[in-house]
Amino acid sequence: MRSLETLSGGQWVTTGEWLPVHDPADLRTPVARVPALGAADVTRIHDHAAAGFDVWRRTSPFDRARVLFETARLLRERADGIAADVVAENGKTFKEASGEVQKAADFFEYYAGIARDGYGTLVHDARPDTRTSFHGEPIGVVLAITPWNDPLLTPARKLAPALAAGNAVVLKPASETPLSGLLLARALHDAGLPAGVLGVVTGRVGRISDALTGDPRIAAVTFTGSNAVGEGLRRSLADRNVRFQGELGGKNATVVLADADLDKAVGALLVASFGQTGQRCTATSRVLVERSVYREFTDLLLAAVAALRIGPGGEDTTVVGPLSSSGHRDGVLADIARAVKEGATVLAGGGVPEGEAHAHGCYVVPTVLGDVTREMAIWREEVFGPVVVVRPVDGLDEALAEVNDSDYGLAAALFTRDLGAAHRFAEAADCGQVAVNTTTSGWDVHHPFGGFRASGSAFKEQGGEALRFYTRVKTVAFHFGP
Repeated sequence: MRSLETLSGGQWVTTGEWLPVHDPADLRTPVARVPALGAADVTRIHDHAAAGFDVWRRTSPFDRARVLFETARLLRERADGIAADVVAENGKTFKEASGEVQKAADFFEYYAGIARDGYGTLVHDARPDTRTSFHGEPIGVVLAITPWNDPLLTPARKLAPALAAGNAVVLKPASETPLSGLLLARALHDAGLPAGVLGVVTGRVGRISDALTGDPRIAAVTFTGSNAVGEGLRRSLADRNVRFQGELGGKNATVVLADADLDKAVGALLVASFGQTGQRCTATSRVLVERSVYREFTDLLLAAVAALRIGPGGEDTTVVGPLSSSGHRDGVLADIARAVKEGATVLAGGGVPEGEAHAHGCYVVPTVLGDVTREMAIWREEVFGPVVVVRPVDGLDEALAEVNDSDYGLAAALFTRDLGAAHRFAEAADCGQVAVNTTTSGWDVHHPFGGFRASGSAFKEQGGEALRFYTRVKTVAFHFGP
């Protein structure tokens, strides 16, 4: 079994304790082990980050850009090996993992360009002989806590803008998938990132959480994960003047109107609902179909779902891989069982695949549920797995009411040929991301990303908007007259 070191103060270090990583496609298979840091180790990483920030903030933006560009190059050069490790620790298909590596590289290329441009504006001043401007400055040490579902992409989404702006980062990757974060750190280290600017914390959260989030030198926390953890973090930081960015849950809906191209809608839903085994915050989990085409659409969807091949992510024919862990698999199965108990009908899937090939993995058959009401938990609560519910609606107005009937507000999609309906939907859907005739997932690196209400905080990720979180604004006035 491979043993990986973690990054602290520009050095690759380990401890006497280890955290094992297992393959969710076959839990008997150990993938690697990483250091299980203690509280004192975490504090040292914060020490190094504070020192690293003093160096990095004064580093030329052009030199920062060169490091980010080189990081992107190294990620592409090492893409096959990194993708194989993403598959091994996460379970997604090799195609999905390869796309994740390329998108991670895109983030570093994009923000390398932004680092060269800078952020600021010259503004008029009412005083004579005075020139005033404002510009962005780095905020300090950023704690980035990232999830297991996109173990390389999400750290890249956070690290690239944070580093481009001149901050230092302490990265805490998910305990289930620490390899990807360490491989990203290796690329940044090899690209010439100065010592201390990035540190990676691996270990058991219960032992290190106070040292991780309680350090007084933290200026901001960016978190992607569950609402329960995110809201707990938000509350713990509220009285410390620490910025918080949360990208949390979603209960995303797709509407299919009677005039839509049904085959196209079904194809998009297969990607949006069952890609990455449904383990995406932007995954479609609610489908609202205009009543006149409900039966036709549902038949097409069920036939397409039945053809999805389930298996290990490393096999070329696999479309739907395992869930991330046995605990998560059991939670998804419990959500399905609860829905059935409350009156839902299983139209497809609903359990685990049969056969020895899947017996030791964390698999759930892609599931479609009907007869779901607004009162059921499966309609209101995020499942984060390969489960979708379908319901008929009578027109766009009812569909919009159902889309917005949620505590979440992350993503929504509409399939229609009616341009007027498309514009009405885009305006009225109470979500941060709206799609027409395409999936609820798949947003590019320069697209501002984030949700409303319980789906997250006011700070968007991606694009130029991300810099609002990672910078503070300083206004400077120069008087040059007598």
